[in-house]
Amino acid sequence: MIRNIAIILAGGTGSRLGLSTPKQFFKVAGKMVVEHTVDAFESNPHIDEIALVSNPFFVADMENMVLRNRWKKVKKILKGGKERYFSSLSAIQAYEGEEEVNLIFHDAVRPLVSQRIIDDVCEALLTHTAIDVTVPAVDTIIEAEEDHIFAIPDRTRLQRGQTPQAFRLSTIRRAYELALQDPNFRVTDDCGVVVKYLPEEEVFLVRGEESNMKLTYKEDTFLLDKLFQLRGMNAPANKETSEKDFEGKVAVVFGGSYGIGKDTAEELRARGCCVHCFSRSLTGTDVGRREDVEKALQEVNQKEGHIDFVIATAGILNKEPLVTMDYDTIENTVRTNFFGTVNVALAAYPFLHETKGMLVFFTSSSYTRGRAFYSIYSSTKAAIVNFVQAVAQEWEPAGIRINCINPERTKTPMRVKNFGVEPDDTLLQSKTVAEATVRCLKADYTGQVIDVKRQNVL
Repeated sequence: MIRNIAIILAGGTGSRLGLSTPKQFFKVAGKMVVEHTVDAFESNPHIDEIALVSNPFFVADMENMVLRNRWKKVKKILKGGKERYFSSLSAIQAYEGEEEVNLIFHDAVRPLVSQRIIDDVCEALLTHTAIDVTVPAVDTIIEAEEDHIFAIPDRTRLQRGQTPQAFRLSTIRRAYELALQDPNFRVTDDCGVVVKYLPEEEVFLVRGEESNMKLTYKEDTFLLDKLFQLRGMNAPANKETSEKDFEGKVAVVFGGSYGIGKDTAEELRARGCCVHCFSRSLTGTDVGRREDVEKALQEVNQKEGHIDFVIATAGILNKEPLVTMDYDTIENTVRTNFFGTVNVALAAYPFLHETKGMLVFFTSSSYTRGRAFYSIYSSTKAAIVNFVQAVAQEWEPAGIRINCINPERTKTPMRVKNFGVEPDDTLLQSKTVAEATVRCLKADYTGQVIDVKRQNVL
């Protein structure tokens, strides 16, 4: 089997972005852009190895990044050059003399590349030697000559190129050998080199995605930030678990008297975890009061000696128009949903700093867009997402991971109270969300919104 080597091209300077440091180091959703990109290839089972091609002035930064993220597939850190093709050549030369391999070139500043795209590229490499990823051109393309239209090509035949672009090593090496003999060599990407200098070589097209955008201009930073905010990652796939998976670990669940919180506690206990539950009905603990949260965590730490996980499921939903909502209800909802999140995070920090543990909060699918009758609930859930992403970035150096579970409509007592009885086949079961939450506790990512949906394989 031919090995798949991901080549992450991170040699740019970011001059068009207007940043003082290269654009691949721009931070979004708790990590640098290049870290998100490498994570995507690190987690894909079809990728055997990763090589980073870096701006020569930032090689040390890349080395530290590899160590900090504990990437196992990154085997080479190469130096790029002034032009993009210098970086491609650096990777080609690094694998000279080895057995045939597939080189999968990807822009470091396309951090939203999906697992589906990577999968499809790797599958196409089984039967093709050159691959491009493209999306249809939706705008009319103008061919200009100075300041007027020269021609308007047929849009139905036009595609916009993305990355990854993938090749057999022998194919891309031969194309560049010919290209470098051309005194008028001028091509913007690797597929262009193959098309121009190996016209007999068919370049197979894999369907891209609009979200697989490239960070180029300053305006792109706002769009990228929003796409990360709205993008949820799927809960980790189901894996064999045993009663010893969490043996010796201690978890605290706020809102653990019923629904998702109760089921999460039961799932953890079944896997050997020591779990302490707190809620208003169970222990008189109000997450809206910081002193209550601090007292609960101190009690657990004194008894157990450490705390590894803190999970906050407590929340309030009152489905009602804003103008008819009692102000005490508004204050109580904000205090529980948002200030409760802040209180739990602040109180948990010293304990999780010691154990390098994880915080888990819960949002709702309504966080993406405010809806009538959900004004307070939706806005607090959106605030939780922003809070998680910001604090994940702040606390990453402390080794604390913080993530947010985003379940679709789930059968809980709170939902029944607001919506009445609904068909079971239209809702997630709270136990399903709990199982996904437990699996997330074993993951090493941070700052993520993790979707739990009925169609997920759980």
